[in-house]
Amino acid sequence: MSDFDTIAAIATPVGEAGLAVIRVSGRQAIEVVGACFKTGTELNTADSHTLHYGHIEQDGKRVDEVMVALMLAPKTFTREDVVEITCHGGMLTTRLVLEATLASGARLAEPGEFTKRAFLNGRLDLAQAEAVADLIHSRTELALDAANEQLAGRLSRRIEELREDLLKTLAHVEAHIDFPDEDIAPDTMSQLIGRLEKGVAFMDELLKTAREGQILRRGIRAAIVGRPNAGKSSLLNQLLGHERAIVSTIAGTTRDTIEETANIRGLPVIFVDTAGLRETGDEIEQEGIRRSHEAWRNAELILHVLDNSKALTEEDERYLNQFADSPRLLVRNKIDLEAHLDLGDQAAESLGACCTNGQGIEELKGAIKDKVWSGQITSENLQLMINSRHQDALRRAREATIKTIHALKQDLTLELAAMDLHIAVNAVGEIVGKTSTEDLLDKVFSQFCIGK
Repeated sequence: MSDFDTIAAIATPVGEAGLAVIRVSGRQAIEVVGACFKTGTELNTADSHTLHYGHIEQDGKRVDEVMVALMLAPKTFTREDVVEITCHGGMLTTRLVLEATLASGARLAEPGEFTKRAFLNGRLDLAQAEAVADLIHSRTELALDAANEQLAGRLSRRIEELREDLLKTLAHVEAHIDFPDEDIAPDTMSQLIGRLEKGVAFMDELLKTAREGQILRRGIRAAIVGRPNAGKSSLLNQLLGHERAIVSTIAGTTRDTIEETANIRGLPVIFVDTAGLRETGDEIEQEGIRRSHEAWRNAELILHVLDNSKALTEEDERYLNQFADSPRLLVRNKIDLEAHLDLGDQAAESLGACCTNGQGIEELKGAIKDKVWSGQITSENLQLMINSRHQDALRRAREATIKTIHALKQDLTLELAAMDLHIAVNAVGEIVGKTSTEDLLDKVFSQFCIGK
């Protein structure tokens, strides 16, 4: 795509820092930077992958002292000429250096445009491009591992194998459509159906990873609920490993929801500490309780905290029944005190903890992981963690493939089988970008930050 215009953007987070990087990519990248970069070296004659010292100037005025990295196509992230300017990380300095490149002929990059060019120029497929965003947003090492596996092309290779099998079957079917006098031999038909059934089984395998993939990418929401002074805020602090919520013996201290993300056995879990559930005449506390109800309705897991040193109240029993059909864990807090809590048949599903000394917290973390993640976390299943876009494409491909199998088994017209098989091939191709529309690409890359 050599006719692309030249783009520039700040590639580091906005704010004050020691250093900042402005990335420039495109056919005129060297000329754009050369017009505002004053140094003893001519960039247009310099070797690729070299570093140069100098100053950025605009309108004859020195802006900053910088280092410029020169990288020539095709051995760059975008497979275009790329120049990266490392300047001092002040907000004003960074903005002025960027403005100097824009004044020299570059255009401000759109969100994800550098990665989009890497895709369009064949350096990455679409699944790998999405992995770049996953890599940036990873909040745990497991999420990072999964993103790296996808970026390395593990998922893409398996998808390509699936697409190739579908294409081979489609070619065979269309060949017989072109020569209608020749029926497909029974053993050949059996092979075609077997290949398609193998593809459906693989799609089922991938679809099973969708929930886990979403957990790694966006985390899971866990609401910490219970009546006042049960120890909800103390539990949040223990799970986070630092003091985040105010802890007090005064009932009703927590008036609003507090959200924090913690790494629980490699999984990002967004804990939501809520106001104590009780009847109250305080308008502010009533609003907090309303938000508590909203939090647990939107949660994918509920940690129901109960005071092990006190007997059940009617409110406790009401909420025990209310949360019974939701994914939940019962936490008996204050097990260091004399026990007066009787959960009856529900005692077996509860876990004891002491949020003042940390007793039982590690066991609770293990129970949280087991509740939201099915099976073991292995390098093999990290390689195939699909996202919601992949899930939608695979569902459409699976449905079309099953229709094709039915048409072949029932000896229906081959045109029907070919039509459904075309749908399956195109849907699978969407995952890696072999079949894509501008709307699809815009949707994928708009989720990236500017500068990536």
